[in-house]
Amino acid sequence: MTSTPSDPTAAASPPLGSMDRIEQMIRLTERLTQLLVEQATAFEAKRPHDAALNMDETARLANAYRHEAQRLRGAPGEIEQAPLAQRRRLLRATEAFDAVVARHGRALMAAKTITEGLVQAIAREVTKQRTAGAGYGPSGSHKPTPNSAGAAITLNQRA
Repeated sequence: MTSTPSDPTAAASPPLGSMDRIEQMIRLTERLTQLLVEQATAFEAKRPHDAALNMDETARLANAYRHEAQRLRGAPGEIEQAPLAQRRRLLRATEAFDAVVARHGRALMAAKTITEGLVQAIAREVTKQRTAGAGYGPSGSHKPTPNSAGAAITLNQRA
């Protein structure tokens, strides 16, 4: 049955392109969620180098997600016109994504805290070793220790 302008169901069904974009947003959200779960798991296991393995794909998808979410916010009718089942899938995918983003943030903050602590401990030890044994020579000038003679190191308080 073909729809005519007076057909009330014609206005209720969204254009195919809109449904495809909603479906793409669902798949994008699910894939990004999966990548963030993998990264959070790696951070929680104290294996940040494993988290870095898919960093390029995560960054690319996060950028695409940001653009697509912004576009959808500007055209709310696209979501409203989508079938109820598709809207529910998008909602579930978004809720899962939000939960994983929170988990990822906690795991990343824990890794950052550990890293900063290690950097500060190393800096304290370097400073301690450089100043140990420093004294004045017979002429009253500062006598550098053998470990500090030509080495320079600059450490920030944050990693």
